[in-house]
Amino acid sequence: MKKSQTVGLSFLAFILLTVAGVVNAFGITFFLVPVRLFDSGISGTSMLLSQVTGLPLSLFLLVLNIPLFLYGLKKQGKVFTVYAIYAVTVYSVAAFCFQNFLPCDLSVSSPFASNDVFLCAIFGGLISGLGSGFAIRNGGAMDGIEVMAVIFAKRLNLTVGTFVMIYNIVLYVICGIVTGSWILSLYSIVAYAAALKTVDFIIEGIDRSKAASIITTRPEEVCSALSKTFECGITTMAARGFYSNQEKTFVYVIVNRYQISRLRSIVHEKDPQAYISITEVADIFHGTK
Repeated sequence: MKKSQTVGLSFLAFILLTVAGVVNAFGITFFLVPVRLFDSGISGTSMLLSQVTGLPLSLFLLVLNIPLFLYGLKKQGKVFTVYAIYAVTVYSVAAFCFQNFLPCDLSVSSPFASNDVFLCAIFGGLISGLGSGFAIRNGGAMDGIEVMAVIFAKRLNLTVGTFVMIYNIVLYVICGIVTGSWILSLYSIVAYAAALKTVDFIIEGIDRSKAASIITTRPEEVCSALSKTFECGITTMAARGFYSNQEKTFVYVIVNRYQISRLRSIVHEKDPQAYISITEVADIFHGTK
């Protein structure tokens, strides 16, 4: 019996992606489009083409994004592709509805920030970044640029991040040339930076946990003190010092940022020679059994 191609799809995910698409469309149409600023990636390209041709933004969002998602189907998987196409479709439909069925004219000025380009750049970036980050967080995507990067970056001997950055730089240069206004292109970069930071916050968390890696010769004392103080799980592994050739123990524990100072004090109280390194943790997943 064949497995269903929709295995892994979640009704809740579709609801959340609907919210993400509407939020993204709100940020773009209420803040960026009225003052002729540009989003990044394929979305920004769609906005430029819409300005040049006079055709609806929603049309270019679908025509440019969906083929990229379908082309990347093999690499990204069916579930991601379905979610991404759905999110972009919602984004496109919401943008069309906002621009055509509201009592205010969004082609003239922002209903919230008027013609203040800086405010529109900041809030347009923040809100569209919120929508994009929420889409990624729930297994989809709002823009085909990263799929495009995965497909073409390796052929050009570039990293995905470098490809996206180069694409956006070229896009903003073209926007400046076509519109004859470098000020709008520069403000578009401000919007892009705000969106990028917001996406990072949504995906990785504003207050990320900390992972402490401890190398100690007194594991029992250190682990007992940490477990009693923080009531958290602790993992230990056998280790050996390279130069000293001494048996040691590697201790791994997750705490929040407010507990770092206390952790350091406890560890060095129990083992003054202990080595501690702290790294940020974006997400923590654990089994239920």
